[in-house]
Amino acid sequence: MPSIGTAKWEGDLKSGRGEFVAGESIGGNYSFKSRFEDGDGANPEQLIGAAHAACFSMALSNMLAEAGHTPQSVETTAKVTLKLLDSGPTITKIELTTVGTVPGLDEAAFLEHAEAAKAGCPVSKALAGVEEITLDASLAG
Repeated sequence: MPSIGTAKWEGDLKSGRGEFVAGESIGGNYSFKSRFEDGDGANPEQLIGAAHAACFSMALSNMLAEAGHTPQSVETTAKVTLKLLDSGPTITKIELTTVGTVPGLDEAAFLEHAEAAKAGCPVSKALAGVEEITLDASLAG
């Protein structure tokens, strides 16, 4: 099943504005200020971060369950860094931070599964061109 996102931009880069919709009901506004400064609204990097965090959490939960350790929860944050390089705006780094609540699993095993999820989730694979993707994984408590 294909997933659909749409966006519309009106005007020039600095004074224009845009609207996006992910799926049928997730939407927002974006602008130059929301993307490159501290303006109100969303930006594409937030959407990439949310997609990466969601995909990674699902992949890790699945791997843990398949290994006999069904998690109570896996909570992930993806911090996406956009830098203005000579070649233009570029996503240079994504920092994944995940905390799992997994009864009966030790930290080393959790980290092993987390590394596998980082390498295997479809969004991680799609973001393979990002120079650096880091992972800080730990168990709750």
